[in-house]
Amino acid sequence: MSLSSYLSPTRLLEGYLRRCLTSAGLTSQTLSIDSETTIHFWGPPPLDHRSDDDDKPVMLLLHGFGPSSMWQWRRQIQAFSPSVFRLYSPDLVFFGDSTSSSTNRTEVFQAECMAKLMEKIGIGKYNVVGTSYGGFVAYHMAKMWPEKVEKVVIASSGINMRKCDSESLLQRSNCECIEKVMLPSTATELRTLMALASSWRLVRMFPDALWNDVINNLYKKNRKEKIELLKGVTFGRNENLNIDPLSQEVLIVWGDKDQIFPVKMAYELKEILGEKTKLEIIDNTSHVPQIECAQEFNNIVLRFLKGC
Repeated sequence: MSLSSYLSPTRLLEGYLRRCLTSAGLTSQTLSIDSETTIHFWGPPPLDHRSDDDDKPVMLLLHGFGPSSMWQWRRQIQAFSPSVFRLYSPDLVFFGDSTSSSTNRTEVFQAECMAKLMEKIGIGKYNVVGTSYGGFVAYHMAKMWPEKVEKVVIASSGINMRKCDSESLLQRSNCECIEKVMLPSTATELRTLMALASSWRLVRMFPDALWNDVINNLYKKNRKEKIELLKGVTFGRNENLNIDPLSQEVLIVWGDKDQIFPVKMAYELKEILGEKTKLEIIDNTSHVPQIECAQEFNNIVLRFLKGC
């Protein structure tokens, strides 16, 4: 059973999200960052990008694997824009309306694209907040451009994962390959992902028709390219860690019930990233604390970025 487009709950909710972001002072924009890649993002109106009299710090929000940025950062955008930060929330390449003819599929490529976007807009310095896959991208941006990235927030992001961590995730999900977990194509697979990613039990009881509506609207587009992105991740290819400490102040935020990246990884990551790293654990929360416990997540991030 499928829902027609005019009865689609996902489409209706998408319209609500767009109104939320617009009311927070952001506009939907598309920008070609080079001859191959076009990025869609939510940000201040174009005339405000180079506002010299705006001394508010800049926040770049990088979403995780799954739906586009507005689905993952709505509560942060409403809390922080425009009074606290100049805020930019792009869709990573092959998510939402961001596209590329490049064959590069690594998260390093995503980092390069996000850096080009900020340069094209005219932003010289910015704070980066990344969740899950977006945390991979945030790490590379901070490592490659320390003169531009001021502070870094890495949320629920196992950049210290090893091959055994990927294998454990497949065991927990009872799936034979990572795309079955992260790119569900059936109601059963999406229900499994939600059970892993969220502590909200009620959502797992939704009927198949609703899950199929979500899949049709949020998971089918660019599926081939997204599978290639999963296979292109540079972290976790073997049992060796290939990450270094960062020079910036770093905040790690994690849910204690995370089943995608277990919380033990957060404690190890803190030791790896260096003495300027802080760790905050949110109780009774799983893989998406920015959604599950938005107010607490926002308070933690705000204190860190404001130096409180």
